[in-house]
Amino acid sequence: MLLNLPIYRTHFAIGLQRFVIGAFLLCATSLAIAQAPLSNLHQGFLNPPDDARPMMRWWWFGPATEKSELQKELETMRGAGIGGVEIQPVYPLMLDDPAKGIKNYSYLSPEFLDAVNFANHIARALGLRVDITLGSGWPYGGPKTTLALSAGKLKVVAVPLGASLPPPAALAEGETSIATFIVNGTEKSFDASSAIRLDPGPVAVPILKFGPHTVLYFIASHTGQKVKRAAFGAEGFVLDHFSRAAINEHLDDVATPILNAFGYQPPYSVFSDSLEVYESDWTPQLPAEFQKRRGYDLIPHLPELVEGGTPQAEAVRHDWGQTLSELIRENYLEPITKFAEQHHSLFRSQTYGEPAVTLADEAVPSLPEGEGPQWRSFSFTRWATSASHLYDRNVTSAETWTWLHSPAFRATPLDMKAEADKMFLLGVNLIVGHGWPYSPQGAGEPGWSLYAAAVFDAHNPWFPVMPDITKYLQRVSWLLRQGKPANDIAILLPEDDAQAAFTPGHVSITDEMKKRITPELMSAILDAGYNIDYIDAATIDKLETIPYPVLVIPPTDRIPLGTYRAIASYAAIGKVIAIGKLPTLGPGLNDQASSAEIASLSQSLFKAPNAKGVLVDSAAQLPAALHSLLRPDVEASGQTEGLGFIHRKLADSDIYFIANTSNATIEGKVQFRAHQPFVESWEPDSGKVLSAGKYADTDRIPLTLAPYESRVFVLSERPSLTLAGPSLTASSSSTQNEKRTTNLSTGWQIRFADSAPKHADTNLTSWTEIADRQFYSGEADYARTFEIRTAPKSGERVLIDFGLGTPTVDTRPPDANGTHALLDPPIREAAIIYINGKKAASLWHPPYRIDISELVRKGQNRVEVLVFNTAINELAGQPPRDYSALYAKYGKRFEPQDMDNLKPIPSGLIGHVLIVEEPAN
Repeated sequence: MLLNLPIYRTHFAIGLQRFVIGAFLLCATSLAIAQAPLSNLHQGFLNPPDDARPMMRWWWFGPATEKSELQKELETMRGAGIGGVEIQPVYPLMLDDPAKGIKNYSYLSPEFLDAVNFANHIARALGLRVDITLGSGWPYGGPKTTLALSAGKLKVVAVPLGASLPPPAALAEGETSIATFIVNGTEKSFDASSAIRLDPGPVAVPILKFGPHTVLYFIASHTGQKVKRAAFGAEGFVLDHFSRAAINEHLDDVATPILNAFGYQPPYSVFSDSLEVYESDWTPQLPAEFQKRRGYDLIPHLPELVEGGTPQAEAVRHDWGQTLSELIRENYLEPITKFAEQHHSLFRSQTYGEPAVTLADEAVPSLPEGEGPQWRSFSFTRWATSASHLYDRNVTSAETWTWLHSPAFRATPLDMKAEADKMFLLGVNLIVGHGWPYSPQGAGEPGWSLYAAAVFDAHNPWFPVMPDITKYLQRVSWLLRQGKPANDIAILLPEDDAQAAFTPGHVSITDEMKKRITPELMSAILDAGYNIDYIDAATIDKLETIPYPVLVIPPTDRIPLGTYRAIASYAAIGKVIAIGKLPTLGPGLNDQASSAEIASLSQSLFKAPNAKGVLVDSAAQLPAALHSLLRPDVEASGQTEGLGFIHRKLADSDIYFIANTSNATIEGKVQFRAHQPFVESWEPDSGKVLSAGKYADTDRIPLTLAPYESRVFVLSERPSLTLAGPSLTASSSSTQNEKRTTNLSTGWQIRFADSAPKHADTNLTSWTEIADRQFYSGEADYARTFEIRTAPKSGERVLIDFGLGTPTVDTRPPDANGTHALLDPPIREAAIIYINGKKAASLWHPPYRIDISELVRKGQNRVEVLVFNTAINELAGQPPRDYSALYAKYGKRFEPQDMDNLKPIPSGLIGHVLIVEEPAN
């Protein structure tokens, strides 16, 4: 392969430069900002555009929708700062009930399609984006997917051989026979190299060696998987994602009616959820396609495909996996992408899971999307953002808050931030919340919810602070679209090894990556001060470049020779580090002739006297090796455990988003590699400049971050026109110069929003300690007065401080789903603070302290704190919901998660409240 050189431009002084392969979906505002003064960047940060607002997955249960409720919910979303919806029809939650206005309409019925049309019309009038899933539930399929078009599976029937051949294996409906073999061994363990094929032709028992023997019947079967969480009328088989006929049927019978319902306003994108087509590993066309693509017949190799144990078994499995990947790309991803384009829409896809997709397949859909906040281990989200960085897609969305602090309604704004910040650290810059349940008045309170998801609608008591949450998300999302990504390290995914490890029923590269891209590897790089993207061999071949200063090769056996030659050429300019095992094998059966040259390249690249590559024994040695090759992008000292960052490079500035992902305060110093003479610290909640000053790349900047707090640092050639704020030597959270404190922990009057009498609560205890408030969910208003001796002068500050909260421990199993913020906060769970009748701010995450200097006056002042909890307390006071009649009519399509034995949780203001008067710095 010809390699364009140089494939890496030195960036120690100028920052990472990306090889541009196109301008598809490149945001025009990003290009403009990249060349604009820093003041323009800051103005954009203060007032980001609407397209950076978070979206919501909008579950339509039944579907049982009514137009007035659809319009009400869309208007509520718009008012709360939500920028759009992804319409997702799912299972019914109530039986038809005319008295309550509940009517479940069949999926794709005229009534359903009319609701889609109406919702799209209203949303567009409100300036909201509308996406829609091309199906109900997940994966794609439904009543139009016949058994012949359903997900396929290689079935093996093993029968001990007696005195004569057993009769042919019985075939179930839709099954066909592929081949029959006799092998030495038992049904549970046999020698694949001994296989003798009995078909085609007359069946006779061959002469066999002593010992037990087994007859293997290979059958083209079906998984039988049904669409999960299907709406009424959308029930049916999951389709065969390797089959063009199956995809065409779905596009004709499901996707086209949906798109037609949008009329002249097509959806912004059509959506496919993560590939969860379990055990799908076969399609009727596979033998012919395998022969055409790999150049040999797969059928004689079926015993070793199943059992392994032969010299060529892993190579055959690789070729099988590669063929499956090509089929899903050509027959699923490409047709849907083309279909979307033909309908003036885009294809947004979660292209991971099973079966068989590779990182390079992410290049096909227009809009890559991730899922999961696994920042320090292998991540579907980093998989998607890496593809966006490699293929020049400027916006990467992520399904966010899946399983967040189960059960439904338990999640808090702090939980939301804890997970969203990890998504930002992974490279996400569009949040798709999971989610917003359509919930009519007839559903009662607190309304409907998905069986296993958080609830972010207006039925949630803390919803009044949602506009502040969405503004934070919008502001950071927009900022992380500016310029270009500047991750230093590319990890080469050992996808060829993953395919060689495929076995029937298990053909997922991303599942294999969880074993090979270990938490130890990820943490070693992140803790060393670098950020990470993934890359695969197919992408290196496609781009003819490795656009990173350092390539890390984890333990690897198989690699394409052309790719390895490209890496060897890259090593003349870039840096390559291999860990432990070096590649020695070609990927597939017909590539084995290249194995000797691959092994020779490993020796010359990593073990020769003049080797350009670096070989380390383990991930533990990786930080030292990296530091010897490239200065860290961010160096942190002090108490900085849990600190994460992501870096974006603009023409004349560098953006660093910094987050504390832990429940302990970070108190330390940071040093940035970026060479810029000025630095500013921005506060993401308000957009304000906190501090600013000159900067040299040897300077260490003091950094104090409360648990789960975040910050933005912008390094630039010239200061912002809005440059203001204290010196960088002072921390925004510093308490060293406090002058006077006034304790406000007693004397509050509390009024609950249901108009109950006022309660005098001198100890600020939880509402659950108040006799008639144990099961109360909603709002309580706290009020009292306090005195300021003198009005604050220039540079002086008056703060109201509610305390730090108490760290907690996650007692769940290590692999438990869902983010939990491990902190019991002093405000349970969010509050809006008013000083002398004017809104000061909302508080929904640490630090629970705000500056009220501009609102206080000399003498008496009044503080009001509107506090909101979750709906869990109300639910704990209700009897469990009985879905038996619903299950009897529709089948058991869901089961509520973690809803047994609900108990009220602490609520309200808990702890101490202080007024802090600070002198000027």
